[in-house]
Formats: sequence, structure tokens, C-alpha cells
Amino acid sequence: MTNLDLTNEHFLSGGGEMGALIRSMDWSSNPLGPVENWPQSLKTSVSLCLSSTFPILIAWGPETIQIYNDAYRPICGAMHPESMGMNFRICWESALEVVGDKFTRGQQGEGTYIKDQQMFLFRYGYLEEAFMTFSFAPIRDETGGVGGIFHPITETTDKMLSARRTQVLRDVAALISKAKSTEEIGRLIGKHHSDFENDLPFLLFYSVDQSTDEANLVGAAGTATAAQLEIATLALASHANPTWPLSDAAIAPVIVEGLQERFGDFHCQPYPEPPHSAVILPVFLSGQEMPFGYIVAGVSSRRALDKEYMGFYSLLANTLSNAVSNVYAYEQEQKRAEALAIIDRAKTAFFSNVSHEFRTPLTLMLGPLEDLQQHAMMDDPHIRETVLATKRNAMRLLKLVNNLLDFSRVEAERVKAAFQPANVTQLTTDLASSFRSIIEKAGMKLQVKSSDLNIEAFVDVQMWEKIVLNLLSNAFKYTLEGEISVSVVATAGELLLKVKDTGVGIPENELPHMFERFHRVENSAGRTHEGSGIGLSLVSELVRLHGGTIEVKSVLGKGSTFVVRLPLGSAHLPSEMVHGAGYQAIQTGIKNSFLEEASGLLGDSFEELDRADLETEKAKLNHADAKILIVDDNADMRGYLKRLLSPEFNIETAVNRSDALEKLNLSKFDLVISDMMMPVMDGKELLKQIRQKEEKHWMPLIFLSARAGEEARIDGLEAGADDYLIKPFSGQELLSKVRAQIKINRTRIQNELRMRDFIAVATHELKTPLTALSGYVQVISAMVGKIETPVSGLSKAADKAKQQVLKMTRLVDDLLDVSKLDEGLLPLNIAFFDIIDLIKEIIEDVQSTSPNHHLHLIDTEEIHVYADREKIGQVVTNLLTNAVKYSPGSPKIEITVKKETEHVLVSVRDYGMGIDHADQKHVFKRFYRTESANKGFQGFGLGLYLCAEVIGRHKGEISLDSKPGEGSRFAFSLPINM
Repeated sequence: MTNLDLTNEHFLSGGGEMGALIRSMDWSSNPLGPVENWPQSLKTSVSLCLSSTFPILIAWGPETIQIYNDAYRPICGAMHPESMGMNFRICWESALEVVGDKFTRGQQGEGTYIKDQQMFLFRYGYLEEAFMTFSFAPIRDETGGVGGIFHPITETTDKMLSARRTQVLRDVAALISKAKSTEEIGRLIGKHHSDFENDLPFLLFYSVDQSTDEANLVGAAGTATAAQLEIATLALASHANPTWPLSDAAIAPVIVEGLQERFGDFHCQPYPEPPHSAVILPVFLSGQEMPFGYIVAGVSSRRALDKEYMGFYSLLANTLSNAVSNVYAYEQEQKRAEALAIIDRAKTAFFSNVSHEFRTPLTLMLGPLEDLQQHAMMDDPHIRETVLATKRNAMRLLKLVNNLLDFSRVEAERVKAAFQPANVTQLTTDLASSFRSIIEKAGMKLQVKSSDLNIEAFVDVQMWEKIVLNLLSNAFKYTLEGEISVSVVATAGELLLKVKDTGVGIPENELPHMFERFHRVENSAGRTHEGSGIGLSLVSELVRLHGGTIEVKSVLGKGSTFVVRLPLGSAHLPSEMVHGAGYQAIQTGIKNSFLEEASGLLGDSFEELDRADLETEKAKLNHADAKILIVDDNADMRGYLKRLLSPEFNIETAVNRSDALEKLNLSKFDLVISDMMMPVMDGKELLKQIRQKEEKHWMPLIFLSARAGEEARIDGLEAGADDYLIKPFSGQELLSKVRAQIKINRTRIQNELRMRDFIAVATHELKTPLTALSGYVQVISAMVGKIETPVSGLSKAADKAKQQVLKMTRLVDDLLDVSKLDEGLLPLNIAFFDIIDLIKEIIEDVQSTSPNHHLHLIDTEEIHVYADREKIGQVVTNLLTNAVKYSPGSPKIEITVKKETEHVLVSVRDYGMGIDHADQKHVFKRFYRTESANKGFQGFGLGLYLCAEVIGRHKGEISLDSKPGEGSRFAFSLPINM
């Protein structure tokens, strides 16, 4: 119908472009037929459709012929104008998967409404992802039935894609914001790629190596079935990149078309069609002009690369740029932190070394000065004043070194505090009272007050000592008259320590800086202008470690009050640092350095011990026969220690570890005194080697070290030392510790000798009744066998009695052999014998007492050895009974004998509980029993010790291979010819 009579068909008048199109079409060949024959219901619907400015489509009749208006026309895309008058189901076949059911329900008279429905439309020559909001409403015809579908629709593709891509950018940014490396960025994107694959079918992340002018792949996503897209290394020169021309995108994004032509067939999620193009975008570090790297982002096969899509990629590149900038900043911060850590370690090492270097000469100064104080020449006033002044200044230097080292450890967070419940009243009173004589000699008063004589708080005793002594020392320096008072008060949940003086006071402008390190109040009128300016700073740090606070109040010319506040209880302290009462004690050497300094300000010297006390202490113990080995790389220190100890003990010296071990092998010593820090091998390694020697295992060792602090002392004691002294130390203190250790060790040796004598006597005494018991058991067994009418259970009881007597006999034999070994009276009766016959005999004996186990000797030929048959039999018996004992649920035990060139190797393998690795190196030691052996298994821990001794005396070797839960294999070798 090309010339429609408009006067008769007014419903088509107007209607815009689509109205004109409909009027120009020949509908006679269309299933709808000529326009003049259309039913009124269709005409009315078309009139409404064409006059509406909202996108509307009418689908009429059984053939669902579609008619739409101008607003609907863009939805058809390239299918227009052919889509006008076309079958709806044919035109929109690709969308029927999601809308077909709704359309059918409309034809059945049911209206539907769908919002933001994703669908794939074939309207531009390819399947395109789109989103629509629409409804299907039935149109009634003249018969009352459904003549067609009224289909208003609006496309929401731009809105939905924008929202989704914005969410992708947000998620990616959140995902990689905390990445610590570019590799982690790539890994995180790859891990979560399935969340982004609709817009990013694949993603490659390259970083540029400026030194090689190459780009290296650091992350890939979506390439599980497209491995050819991943090029590990790309030269940046564009002519060298037939795959990904990265350098072309150095300034602006580059679109790469025809991916299948470049890379061949590949596949990416989520669609069956592979991406046909990709975008290369540069990634920049903040502030740099050259790209840090590139991303290659695949383009969805079901979306055109339009302006909005390109905008999404640009924002993605910005997100990656921000992430790598953060990573770069983090890496730079890590490098700076590492550099600072290196500096800090160097500083700590420096202080540690300086400590060693200071403390050794200080020891060599203070030790002889202490000795001189006991000499008759001290009666000369001039000599006395010279010696005491020298000692006073050495102690002052020691105090300065201690403060510097304490502060450096606190600053480096290397302090290991040990908080314990302590009577703070008594502790503080004792510390303050030590200053009483000096304060009173200065013409002042000392008052110590407390609200309670038994205030308990959790403190590190050594730290508390330093807090109190520093505050008292500071008060004494700046108080010229009046009094100094110390008070300890417990309030609700809080401990208050107050140190108040009537001294010179502190200017108001200086108060905020009093606890800053190295801060000193200039031109202050005190007893001295000297000082390091770290005492109060150290106090502040030590109080902080206790979870407390410190404050100062002062009035210039009237005095100052320092107040320390500590929470009571231990809930505020790290649990791993809280210990029980009595965990540590005060080191009086620290107190003496403060007292010496304070007394020096008065021109006198503080003496803690008088000569009579020293003579009394010296007379307590005098072992002229005791032998001590001194190990120190410093010749002066060796000389001083030898002079100090030689009046009471025999002294030998060693300059290093090798020298010490050689002397220990040649002689027997009662004690070792070793420096902690030595070249080549330190004291801890020397101690470890000493402890590994069975005959030296119990030898006491005292460490001398320049490393101060509780953590250093604990470190030394945990290494196995018997005591630990910090340089510089009191010579009398060292003498006291040496005497104590030698006394303790000799008491232990005497007890061990008495025990050995007891064992020797006891085993000899036990042999007689055991022999009788064995005879009686044999008689009873024989009598049971002759009884005509056996008594129920009697034969079984006799067998059990026999087994127990045999076990007891073995235990007594082991004890007797140990006592013989200790006395050197265990002779070997060497002769040739067939070891296979011996093992068979022992298997038969052990099998008779262990019927639930199967002892299997792997077949072998006879093998003769030159050894003590009885002692080797004892070894085999011990190993077999041991295997039976520790494999109660695993009956299989294997014995193998193998002849080698010069040795015979015998092994006993069980499949029992096995032995922990930590226990394996100890199992051949005397009286050693593993943890499992202590859980219900009888024995003295002597069997394996005897095995090792017997095999060793045969110039053989014994070994163990075991895994917990899998059993053990004991093996020993014997030379065929001794």
C-alpha cells in the first residue's frame, strides 16, 4: 500500500518517521494484510504507539508482527528498517532465552514487568550485551481474545554498565590497595578475576626494567585457556613486538585489533567468542614521566569499544598507577626502615662492643683498687686518698656506662623486663637508707615514709632499683641543705613513689623538658655541673615499661618533687614478662656506683665492707687443692683473675676455646671461669662443647661478661652456666661465688661416690637372695611338672615367677656392671665365637619370656668375631628386651647380622612407639630415661648406657635411628679382629 488513503486511515496520520515508514510500506504481502483491513483494536493500538514519545512496540497476531514508534527505533540498531513488520520472535531470537517466557505469558493474557534485564541482542552484526526495562501487556481484540502485545521498553545499558564498571574499579582498588609488591598486585587480580571478567576477559600486567629496556610479566588473569597471550619478556622497541607493542602506548593507550590473527585460537571467559581486541595502557609512578609498566586489558567480545569503555580502561590504569605508587612508596619506606634498622643494629653492636671495651679495663681498675684497700699501705693518708679517689672516679665511669647501655637497650626495645610481686615498701626503704649516712654527713636529713609496711606491687627489681637510685642521686646533687624525703603510698589501684627535696628547684620553663634525653638545666646551682643528661630520661623509660607515669613539680629556690605512679596488680603487664616472687634479686654493684659518686661530691669515699669482714669471708673456705681454669682473651684480665684466686686455688689459664679444650682434655678441673665474648668462639659455644663431654658434664662454669642487663644474665644462665657476673665485678663477690660452686660440686661428687658405693654393695648383697630365689623357682617348676593332678594356675604362676626373677637378675647385673665400670674392674674375656649362635640362644631366652612378640632373625651364615661372648650377649639381650618393652602393640621384631670388610653389623628393629629426636642423643647416657620411659615403663636407665660402654671397649660403635610412632633401630658394629 504505497498510496494510502489518509482520509480513511486517520490512525496513521502523523506518527513521525515511523508513521511515514508504515504508510509507505506494502502491507498486502504481510501477514497483517492491507491497512484498511486491520481490526479497529490494532488501529487504535498503533495510533497510541505512534503518538507516544516513549519507546513502544506492538506485536500483533499469531505471527507476532511488530510495529514500533520513533522512540523505539534506536533499540533496533542496524536491523532497522527491515525490523518494521518483522516477526517479533524472529527479529529478537537472541533475546528469547530471557524474554520468551514473559512474551508467551503476555499472549496468554498475563501482563509482566521486567527491570534492568541483561540480554544479548544481535542488532549490530554480533551478539551485544544490553540491559532493558520493559513490560509485556496483552491487547484485547474485537473478539475479546488477545490480539497482540503492547510492549513499552527503555534501554538501561549505559546505566548498568557504568554502575558495574564503577564497582569493578572500586573493588580492584580495594583489593590491591594493601599490596606490598607488584607481584602481589598481579596475584590478587588473578585470584579474584572471576569477579571482573564481564568487562575484563583477560588482563596482563608488565613492569619495565629500565636497565635492560625490557618489560617483564608480573601478573596475568583470565589466561588459563589462552597461554599464548602471556609473553614473559618483551623488548620495548616497537619493531621487536609483533605481539604486544607496549612502547607504542608509552604516552597514550593503544588499541590492538585482530588478536586471533596475532596469537591463534584461544578462549577466555565468560563468553564462547574470544576477545577480538585489547587495549594497552601505560602505568605510571607518581611524579615520573616514563611508564613504570603496562597493562594489557582484553575487550569484551560482546561490547563495542566505545568512549565509555575506553574511559573505564583509563580509570583502571589510574587505579593500577595508584597501587604501584603505593607499593613503590612502601618499598622505599621499607628500605628506609631497613637502613634505620641497620643503623640501629650497628648502634646496638657499637654500644655492646663499647660495653665490653669499657667494662674490661674498668674491672682491671676496680679489682686491684679493691685489693689495695685491704693492703697495709692504705694506712698512709696520701696513698689512701689517691686510691679512694681513683676508685671513686672509676665507679662514676661505671655508672655512666651503665646508664648509656640501659638507655640504648630501652631505645632499641631490647629490654626483657621480669616483673614479680615484691614488697615495694621494704625494697625502697633499703635503697633509700643506703644514702642515709652520706646525706647526714652533708648536714641534711633523710626521711623515708610509707602508708603501709607491706605494699606489694609487680616490679622489675633491677629497674626499680635504678628508678629509686637515680631519683635519690638527682635529689642529692641539687639539694645543699634541708632534707630529702622518700614516700611510698598505695591508693585505690595505684602505687605512688614520691622523692621530695628542699633543693635549688627547677625553672618553670624547664619543667616540660626534664625527661628528654640529654637535657640539662644550664647554670643550675648544685653540687656539680657535670652529668650526661640521661638519668631522668632513663627513669622515665623504665617507669613507662612498668605501665606507669612520672611527673615533676618544682618551685625555683624551694625544691622539687618527683612522683612515680604505677598500676597495682599485673593485668597491665605483658603476661610473658610476669613471674613469681623471688625471681630475681638486687645487684648491689649498681647501688655502690651511685653511693661512690654521691660520696665523691663530699670529698670522701664509700666503703661497703671493712677489712675484717673480708678476712672472715676468705677464711670460710680454703681449698688449696682445688683447680680452676680461667679462659679469657685479655691478658690483663687473665693476670688479674689469677692474682685474685691463686692464694686459695690452683690456677691455669687459656687464651681461647681451643686452648681451653686442650687443657680440659689433659687435666681435671673443679671449675671453669670463662669470658662470655671472645673471638672465633664465644663462651656459650665453649660451654656447649664442655657439656657434650660425659666426664665434664657436671663441671661448674661461671661466665664473666661485659654485657649488662637482665636479658644478658638470663641468656648466660639458659646457656647452662652455673653463675654469671657482669664486669666490672667485686673481687670478693667473685671469690664468694667460686667458693660456693666448688663446694656444691664437691658435695655432689661425694654424694655420687656414696651412691656408687651403695650400688656396689647393694648389688653384691642382692645376688645371694636372687640366686636362692632362682633355685627355688626351678625346684617349684620341677615339682609342678611331677604333680599328677595339676593345681589350676600353679604352673602359670611358676612361669611368671621365673620371668620376674630373670628380670630382677638382669637389673642387678646391670647395676653391678656399672659399679665395676666406675671402678675400672670390668675385664673383657676375649675369644673367637660364632655371633649367630649367640644371637639364636638369646632370641630363644627372650622369646620364652615374651610369648606375644615374634623375634625374627634374618637368615645368614655363621660369622665369627673376636670379642667377649658374655658381654656381647648382654648387649644383645638388653637391645632385644628393650625392643620388646617399648613395642607392646607391635609384635614384630627383626634382628639382622651383616658381615662387612672389617666389621660385623648387628641391628635390632622394632615397630613400637619410637623415640623423640631430642631424646636420641641422650639415650646412651647413664640413668637417662626418655619421657615415654617415665610413663609406666620400669628400669634404671642403665641398659643402653652399658651397651654403649661394652661396645666402646670393644672398639666398636653403637647407633640409633628412630621416628616417633614408627619404631626404632639400634645397631652396633664389632671389629672382626680386635
